[in-house]
Amino acid sequence: MTDIDYGAFDALTFDCYGTLIDWEAGILAGLRATLEPRGVRPPDDELLERYAVAEAGLEAGPYRRYREILGQGLAAVAASYGIEPSAAEVAAFGGSVGDWPAFPDSAAALARLQRRFRLGVLTNCDDDLFAASNRRLGVEFDWIVTAEQAGGYKPRPANFELLLGRVGLPRERILHVAQSLFHDHVPARALGFSTVWIDRRHGRAGGGATPPAEATPDAIFADMASLAAAAAL
Repeated sequence: MTDIDYGAFDALTFDCYGTLIDWEAGILAGLRATLEPRGVRPPDDELLERYAVAEAGLEAGPYRRYREILGQGLAAVAASYGIEPSAAEVAAFGGSVGDWPAFPDSAAALARLQRRFRLGVLTNCDDDLFAASNRRLGVEFDWIVTAEQAGGYKPRPANFELLLGRVGLPRERILHVAQSLFHDHVPARALGFSTVWIDRRHGRAGGGATPPAEATPDAIFADMASLAAAAAL
């Protein structure tokens, strides 16, 4: 499903982690750094799904910075295998976001899209951690809205409302691009945004590091390069 009039939009807004940055690779590396030395080597998707449950529960509670969410998420996953991580391991995972790799197509696709659209990002992250990731993406976004600025995490509608206020355009002129149906497409569609699903897990079962959800985006692409080819002039 790729039938969309890109000329109807002035701005593209993006989720970051899972869409532009390969957070599953980063999460797996961090979890395995704690589990494998203790002889625990579960399948990737099992680890990611346990982490998804832990993180979603933490983000739905009282606001805390994302580095704390990560650390507590690690502790919860480790506890499910009967392991108690050290304080140093928790802190290392909490600060690991800057080490997570960008998907190979993200920077070039963003640069190409920026020639036609203004670009924003709406991310479930701390300001400083996103700044480290942004250096991997190579573009200057027109708007950056973090969970730290919003005081809470997607899928809260309030995060999207804050983005809408920052962008200052009618929502009909904004196209939101994201991997997570749970964090992004469900709330964005409910608020009247058009959306594009970057289905980074295409062909793989399960939701990985995102909880399961149902939504109907306006277009679906397997990667950012395909979106850029369709939308850029």
